[in-house]
Amino acid sequence: MKKRKQKLVYRPVGFALGTVGGLIASTAFKKAWKAISDEDDAPDPGDEDRGLGEILLAAAIQGVIFSVVRAAVDRGGAVAVRKMTGTWPG
Repeated sequence: MKKRKQKLVYRPVGFALGTVGGLIASTAFKKAWKAISDEDDAPDPGDEDRGLGEILLAAAIQGVIFSVVRAAVDRGGAVAVRKMTGTWPG
């Protein structure tokens, strides 16, 4: 039962960390795309003026950035909780 309570307590912390991580990943992707393509906006899959290769490249880069940021934020949050409480969340 204690583990279930810990999960419930950690849930809002995880939500907040996820939101912050999303903002960080979004900013990182925009900067990465600007550096790669010299354009401010990444291609939208429905944009008929952009080629399939460019759209898939943007999606792949975005996926990698979001996955890495999420893993780093999730792990950092879990480590911080363990340092504060002495137990690993979840």
